[in-house]
Amino acid sequence: MKEIVCISTYPPRECGIATFSHDLIRAIQYKFGGSYSIRVCALESTLEKHSYPDIVKYILNTSEAAEYAAMADKINQDAEVSLILIQHEFGLFIEQKEVFLQFIKLLSKPVIIVFHTVLSKPKRSLKNDIEQLTKACAAIIVMTQTSSRILQEEYHVDGDKIEVIPHGTHLVSHRDKRSLKEKYDVAGRTVLSTFGLLSPGKSIETTLDALPEIVKKNPSVLFLIIGKTHPTIVKTEGEIYRKKLEAKVLKLGLSNSVRFVNCYLETPVLLEYLQLTDIYLFTSCDPNQAVSGTFVYALSCGCPIIATPIPHALELLKDESGILFDFKDAAQLAKATNKLLLNDRLRGEMRITGLQKTAATAWENSAIAHALLFNKTLEHPEPLIYSLPPINAKHIKNMSRNFAMIQFAEGNRPDLTTGYTLDDNARALIALCQLYTETKDASCEKYIKRYLDFIKYCLQPDGTFLNYVDKDLAFTPQNQEVGLEDSNSRAIWALGYFISLGDNFSDSWVMEAIQTLKQTFVIIPTLQSPRSMAFVIKGLCNYYSKYPSDEVLSLIRILADKLVGLYNLSADENWRWFEAYLTYDNSVLPESLLYAYLATGNNRYKEISKESFDFLLSKTFADHQIKVISNQGWLLKEKKERKYGEQPIDVAGTVIALSTFYDVFKVDEYLTKQRDAFNWFLGNNHLHQIVYNPATGGCYDGLEENNINLNQGAESSVSYLMARHCIAAQGSL
Repeated sequence: MKEIVCISTYPPRECGIATFSHDLIRAIQYKFGGSYSIRVCALESTLEKHSYPDIVKYILNTSEAAEYAAMADKINQDAEVSLILIQHEFGLFIEQKEVFLQFIKLLSKPVIIVFHTVLSKPKRSLKNDIEQLTKACAAIIVMTQTSSRILQEEYHVDGDKIEVIPHGTHLVSHRDKRSLKEKYDVAGRTVLSTFGLLSPGKSIETTLDALPEIVKKNPSVLFLIIGKTHPTIVKTEGEIYRKKLEAKVLKLGLSNSVRFVNCYLETPVLLEYLQLTDIYLFTSCDPNQAVSGTFVYALSCGCPIIATPIPHALELLKDESGILFDFKDAAQLAKATNKLLLNDRLRGEMRITGLQKTAATAWENSAIAHALLFNKTLEHPEPLIYSLPPINAKHIKNMSRNFAMIQFAEGNRPDLTTGYTLDDNARALIALCQLYTETKDASCEKYIKRYLDFIKYCLQPDGTFLNYVDKDLAFTPQNQEVGLEDSNSRAIWALGYFISLGDNFSDSWVMEAIQTLKQTFVIIPTLQSPRSMAFVIKGLCNYYSKYPSDEVLSLIRILADKLVGLYNLSADENWRWFEAYLTYDNSVLPESLLYAYLATGNNRYKEISKESFDFLLSKTFADHQIKVISNQGWLLKEKKERKYGEQPIDVAGTVIALSTFYDVFKVDEYLTKQRDAFNWFLGNNHLHQIVYNPATGGCYDGLEENNINLNQGAESSVSYLMARHCIAAQGSL
């Protein structure tokens, strides 16, 4: 592991930079604990001294000039330190700004500096200082494109040296707003809020001046002022500013419309306050404030935003995804707030847009961006080791309400109006069986029975299944409009898998599953879809491993021979595949032939499985990264164009198949590729963004060219869980 020293303020010191560094370091350790060890050099002054946790390796008193050179020498002599990350805000080094510049020059190890503020139109002395500072650093991080542009145009910094990494935000498992309002005693109120350490720069009085006009048209409004006074302000001025605000509230007759939450909230509580907020008000009066953590935290919680035009707000709220108003203009603020309160549709659109814009800024994604920059900066970088998240079935269980697993979700909240599908519940049966057999978590049993009952519910007298069921448990017309072979085959796969684990479950459940499976035998020889045949082979082989019979073995051979026939017709020297194109769920085709080989001993199945699988891997892996076939356009035999649109189900299928192939062939490359494929969920993809959401246990629905589909539906979430179980069983990470 490489050790990185982060020079920054750090908790228990209460300031925005300290909170930022704590969240960033925690995210990097969570994501890349096997690649990087982060230690802290805590900044304090004569006014700010604290006792720190063990992660703090050094303490630098920024008030004392002599300490800078001594600290540089300590870090230079520390053989464990590979790189230095400095969080820079002008106020942190104001007492010894010239000594700080010399400190940077004295450091002999690579330095990355993070500018939290970049001032435009600098005076000559500031310009010279920043130019010297940036020349002494290996890389510079800023949080907005505006800051990057200012550095390049006004400070003449080389653009190749600058990395834009937005301010991080917390992933949120979105909760019901009404219940949160009841929890925090604001039920029935329309909530406006702002938060952060209180200081005159927040310009809270602007909102107070706007409130009489807002309350006149919206009497239920309650304005929450969340946060204690900045500790430095308290030490130098006391509570003068807060008392001034309290006096203003009384003068304007707003006692019933304003509530002070005068404490430093723990992050989970703060995020709940933001989730119950109807409109977030950002009223900073400092045009030089480059970024705001409070602003983006609110945006990532789904708050519609009204803000003053600092650069951060200008970038994020363009395209009418928020409302901007002039600094200290209470009349504009009142008008904008009343307009937004009257427009539910617009607030809803802003909420969705804000969530989409801040998805890439999750702390996990910030950690990925920082780790990639660390690797780029170090002279001898090594491949990043993505840490494996714990198994979490919370979202799967939350989606499995009432009758079965619900098909789609809005964000992480199940959308019952979308009904249920056999496909999803078949996969869920496999995933929860895996979880139960590994953990013996008794809570899984009711869900397993629920999925089994749903599969039986979809069974028809002729041995086929219907796939689509609406929220009222009626089969929908979609069952006549869409081919159902794939969903039928996944049900057979799930039943066979469940039966193979029958020793873990009630005998009556197993007998019911066997009876259901046997009713499908009549349709199996008629299957035409290659993927349908493949899933059925897997299910039959699972069943055969527990209850061998000539009848089942014959069905396996019939389907495997059909796949061999397709391969013989399509494959040539340069195209070793079953069809003239690669489409969806490709990995299951070669994997199923390997299953057939294990059941029958037919070496031709084994040969074709490996030839076709290795061919598929050559089309989907490059530079330790998987790129599965796009759902926006298949990969044709005579065409080399690749499109975006990658689905979790295809990545999960690859992870599962790689496990099967490794078990048979013991080729280490299969384990390496399995790790790379699974890391797609964790951020090893072309966007360098997480697809699995550790806050919910759900998985986003897809990876597009420029964004993530943030809904966490059944297919994607169960696919991730199946891949995660497979990784755990294989032990490849």
